[in-house]
Amino acid sequence: MGKTIARCLEQLDLRKGFVSLVTGAGAIYLLYKAIRNNLKCQPPLCSNSPICIARLAIERERQGRDSGEIRRLLNSLECKQDEYTRSMILHSITRCVYLLEAEASNCTMDDINLVADMLDDKNNSVKIQALNALKAFSGIRKFRLKIQEHCIKVLELISTIWDMELHVAGLRLLNNLPLPDYVHPQLRRVMPSLMEIIQSDYILEQVQAVRLLSYLAQKNDLLYDILNCQVHSNFLNLFQSSQPGSLLFEVLVFAERLSEGRNTTHYRAVKWHYNEQSLHEALFGDESRLADRLLSLVIHPEEEVQIQACKVIVSLQCPQDLGSRPSACRPSHSYFKTRE
Repeated sequence: MGKTIARCLEQLDLRKGFVSLVTGAGAIYLLYKAIRNNLKCQPPLCSNSPICIARLAIERERQGRDSGEIRRLLNSLECKQDEYTRSMILHSITRCVYLLEAEASNCTMDDINLVADMLDDKNNSVKIQALNALKAFSGIRKFRLKIQEHCIKVLELISTIWDMELHVAGLRLLNNLPLPDYVHPQLRRVMPSLMEIIQSDYILEQVQAVRLLSYLAQKNDLLYDILNCQVHSNFLNLFQSSQPGSLLFEVLVFAERLSEGRNTTHYRAVKWHYNEQSLHEALFGDESRLADRLLSLVIHPEEEVQIQACKVIVSLQCPQDLGSRPSACRPSHSYFKTRE
């Protein structure tokens, strides 16, 4: 009797195990179907892992074939996604473009437009990641002209949204592109915003904004707009030796290019009028204390800052068209006159 009961219990346990196994297998199968049906609109599972993307790059180089990772990400971007997912997909696209450049080169102009469409997203994080992705694509020559078409939109974002990360992303993109002449009217409109960014307290966006304005200062039709732009009364604080070396260097390059531009023959041929709070008056006006700031930077701990400060001093003393005649170089009455 005891052996019979034990045998029955043993059979019952086996049956329970079998039922559990069948039930578990069914659940796994249903889960598989759900994942498969939803896979097309989901970003690849490993796309958020830098290690995974790096492995894809190595695998592609070794086998000489397309990993398909960028294409899967772009396809998933076309599907309806929440803000966080859109942002993460764009972030992954950016990393893939840098790591899989040959594969990224096979993308189309429609792909660039798809990414650029995200600049109209309501969420700032999505906008920022779209700017970063466009910056990555701008490193591929064939996409530059297409990305240039969106420069006006980028300038609009920079001037209307006061967000440090967005400013940095947008300015980095613009600094990586040759800006066409048809963008100049928009640049004039956003010049006050760019000057405000330079005078903010965020080093990353300050450096990028100064770098952009240094480039624009070499454009003859924009030079006066830059010089006549209104600045704060403490603008010369940007030239204090306590500022980070990276910012000081860029500000000094900016000052040198402005000085060279205003000393060219064709610019001096016109009698320009500047407002009292203009950048011109802060840097080159009779009451400017720029000379003192420059002399203090000649002994700055960082060599590139020292050298650049000397270049600005030379540009202030020697107009560009007289540079070939050393005897004609003389201190201006508004600079260094107390140090002759």
